[in-house]
Amino acid sequence: MVSSILKFHMIPSRFRLPALGAPALLGLALLSGCSSSDADIQAKLPRTADAETLYNYGIDALHGGHYKLASSEFELLQQNFPYSGYTGSAELMEGYAYYLQGEYALSVQQLERYLQLHPTSPDAAYAYYLRGLCYYEQIGDVSRDQLGTLEAMDALQEVITRFPQTSYARDAQLKIDLCRDHLAGKEMYVGRYYQREKDYQAAYGRYQRVIQDFQTTNHVPEALERLVEVNLALGLPDEARQAAAVLGYNAPDSRWYRLAYNKLKYNHQLTPQLPKPSHAQKKHERRSRKHRDGAAPPVQAKAPVSPDSVIVQPVSTTQSAPVASVEIPPVPSTAAPGANQQAGGKKTR
Repeated sequence: MVSSILKFHMIPSRFRLPALGAPALLGLALLSGCSSSDADIQAKLPRTADAETLYNYGIDALHGGHYKLASSEFELLQQNFPYSGYTGSAELMEGYAYYLQGEYALSVQQLERYLQLHPTSPDAAYAYYLRGLCYYEQIGDVSRDQLGTLEAMDALQEVITRFPQTSYARDAQLKIDLCRDHLAGKEMYVGRYYQREKDYQAAYGRYQRVIQDFQTTNHVPEALERLVEVNLALGLPDEARQAAAVLGYNAPDSRWYRLAYNKLKYNHQLTPQLPKPSHAQKKHERRSRKHRDGAAPPVQAKAPVSPDSVIVQPVSTTQSAPVASVEIPPVPSTAAPGANQQAGGKKTR
C-alpha cells in the first residue's frame, strides 16, 4: 500500500456546531485525552438522543486524530437519525474519516453511497475528488501492475469532466499528469529490463511507446538516449543517429544527449549534422553519473522516431512505492450542516 505524507487541515469553526449541553461538554473533554484508545474514549462518551452532539463528537475525534472513533460516531448518527439534517454531513465525513485511516476501499464505498443519495449536493465535487484521491493513494511502484494507476486516472478525469471550473479539477489534472509520468516510468522500467537481457527488439518497443504516447513526461530524454543504444546494438546506425538528432534538438544541454553523442562517437557513427553537446551540464553530469537511470527535466520530443511493429511481453515484479506524496485536502467551503443535509468534508501535491 502506498505510504503518504499526510498533513491534517483543521476543519473550520463553521463546521463545528454550537450549543452543546453539559453531557456533550463532558464528552468533548474526554476526547482531549490523546493517550486513551478509541475504544476507551467511546466507552466513556455519554449517549444522547441528539444528532448535533454526535456530529460534534465525530468532528472532535477527527481533530484529536481518533479517525476510527470519528467514523464510528458518524455511522452511529446515520443509524439513529437517518432523517436528521446532519445525516448527509455525517455520510461525507465518514468517508473522510476512512480516508484518514487509510481504509481507501471503505472510503470509496461510503463516498459512492453519499453521491448516490446526494447527487446535487454542493459538496459533490469534493466527494468525487476525495474518491479520486483514494485510488491515487493506492498507486504502486513502477515494478508492479499499473491497473491502479489507470483507475486513479479515470476517477480523477471524472472530477474534471463534471466540475471543470473548480480547484478540485485543477488539482486532478496535475495528478493525472503525474499518473502519466508514472505509466511512462513503467515502460522505461520494463524497457531497461529487456535491454539488460539483450532483448533489444522488445526494449525498442517500450522506449518508442514512451516517445509516442508520453511525450510531455520526464522520461522522454532517457528513452531517446536508450534508443540510440538499442539501435546500435541492432545494427541500425541511421536510426540511432535519428534518435540522437531528436534528443539534441529537444534537450541539447541534457546529460542524456551527452551520453548519446559519446555513444555514437565511440562506435564511429557521428556525422557533422549532430551538434556537439553543451558543456554547461558537465559538472552536474560528473556528480550524477552513478545515477544512470535518473529522470531528466520534462521535454517534448518534436520529431519522434517512427516505431517498428514489435511484440512485447509483461514483466512480473515485486516492490511497491508511492507515485507522489499526498496531503489531505482541505474541507470544502460550505455552510454548516442543516436541514438541507449539506456536508462538510476534506489536496495533494
